[in-house]
Amino acid sequence: MNLLTRDVPPRSAWALEQAGIHPLLARLYAARGVQSKDELDDALNLLLPPSGMHGTAEAARLLADAMADNKRLCIVADYDCDGATACAVAVRGLRMLGAQNVDYLVPDRVVDGYGLTPPIAERVKAQGADVLITVDNGIASVAGVQTAQALGLQVLVTDHHLPGSELPTAEVIVNPNQPGCSFVSKSIAGVGVMFYVLLALRAELRQRGVFDASSQPRLDALLPLVALGTVADVVKLDANNRRLVAQGLRRVRAGALPPGMSALFRAAGREAAKASTFDFGFALGPRINAAGRLADMTLGIECLLTDDTGRADELAKQLDAINRERRVIEGDMREMAMEMAESLFDEGDEPPPAICVFDPDFHEGVVGIVASRIKDKLHRPTFVFAASSAPGKEHELKGSGRSIAGFHLRDALDLVAKRAPGVLLRFGGHAMAAGCTIAEEHLDAFEETLNQVAMEWLDAATLQRRLETDGPLPAEYRRVDLVDMLNHEVWGQGFAPPVFCEEIEVVSQRLVGEKHLSLKMKHQGQPVEGIWFGRTETLPSKVTLAYRLEADEWQGQKRVRFLVEGAED
Repeated sequence: MNLLTRDVPPRSAWALEQAGIHPLLARLYAARGVQSKDELDDALNLLLPPSGMHGTAEAARLLADAMADNKRLCIVADYDCDGATACAVAVRGLRMLGAQNVDYLVPDRVVDGYGLTPPIAERVKAQGADVLITVDNGIASVAGVQTAQALGLQVLVTDHHLPGSELPTAEVIVNPNQPGCSFVSKSIAGVGVMFYVLLALRAELRQRGVFDASSQPRLDALLPLVALGTVADVVKLDANNRRLVAQGLRRVRAGALPPGMSALFRAAGREAAKASTFDFGFALGPRINAAGRLADMTLGIECLLTDDTGRADELAKQLDAINRERRVIEGDMREMAMEMAESLFDEGDEPPPAICVFDPDFHEGVVGIVASRIKDKLHRPTFVFAASSAPGKEHELKGSGRSIAGFHLRDALDLVAKRAPGVLLRFGGHAMAAGCTIAEEHLDAFEETLNQVAMEWLDAATLQRRLETDGPLPAEYRRVDLVDMLNHEVWGQGFAPPVFCEEIEVVSQRLVGEKHLSLKMKHQGQPVEGIWFGRTETLPSKVTLAYRLEADEWQGQKRVRFLVEGAED
């Protein structure tokens, strides 16, 4: 692994320090492009205005008219954490603003597949809805929108995914990535888009005299859900997304969060009062996602919607149990998939430019996680396929892909579709994650074409595993209070959590749990404990390590522990 140290612009670091930022934070922020303290201000009034997102005013009018006529609204959600939180924000927010008839429907990953399909549109109509609102999906649902409109439904699409060559003919589309939208934060999550629609709707209802500035509902109560969905969807934490997350975290720590989120913190053994972005991404998010992977995302959405503490606890425990099951399935699948991936090349050789694996026994709900694990280990764009278990679709394979920096996965699929017409039945996604459906007989053609694209797009520099770090940690900062300070900040995709790097003396090392390396080390001459999860090979006595900081509790005492992320080759 090539460990790189981020450049720290001295003027920016100095300006931040002079403005009262802790010297360590000043260095970290400057290395991430922050130039002044103003950029760190997370005040709500600094959020980008809803008026800048194309379609929000039209969406607000459509919804306000529907509410005035007491029409029935139905949210069509997605089955991941972003979709679940977006659905909960939509239902809670619309009810807060006075909508009397709001329902939702979430597709089943196995039976329905992704997005607003024609059968989903028919089910929405059968439920008696007048207006169909998509959250975190819909921009690619051309046929589904047509069917809904043919059935007499008005359609509002709210989404953040990249559009294809043809846009759906919905009454209104709100998506910052659609042509003609000048909204600066293109990386806003689906839940963020829905939150912005609600802000625009509240402004429209104010204009209509439904309430004034003093009597209007406080939509900031929805920010804990917005923060959870934003972090869990691993979107880039630009300035606007960081503000949304910071505001959500502030409310969570103050105890102002939905009962379902509180219950999920308890089920995960975490404290809401000390909540961090890590909790959203690695404790709450996976438990909600597990419902969509192995069961029914209705469980996750109901957990986020209920105001009954007892029911919230019951649902959170169910989600926790499903997540444990998911871990077992994933562990077995990951071992098999990793063996298959590593059999594609000889020991000592480089892996192929892209990895594709399939086994009839793979579970389609877990293919994305397994693809991510292989991608992390082999540093190659990776697709893992499972046989579809949808009735009548047994000949189809559903694949989920994860990519590396410098290889835009959705664009790669688009090129595969052009070079191998008919191979891809459906596809969509982002730069780093995408999904597709193919006929089983076309797996070899897909693999060959994707590898060809990868061979053309990937160069030696991109294929070299690199980890950006923040350089050495001064010994005086190796303190529990400073670890707590770092955990309090908003870190995530595009605003990476601190990873320090320097030469360290390894005093002793042993395997724990058969697959983790427990380390006793000397950091700048002083003893410190560390662990490298998933590492079984021993380290030399002196080695350059990249590590994160953790406050570990041992026999009632808190101490700093190093979580090793990588070693210099």
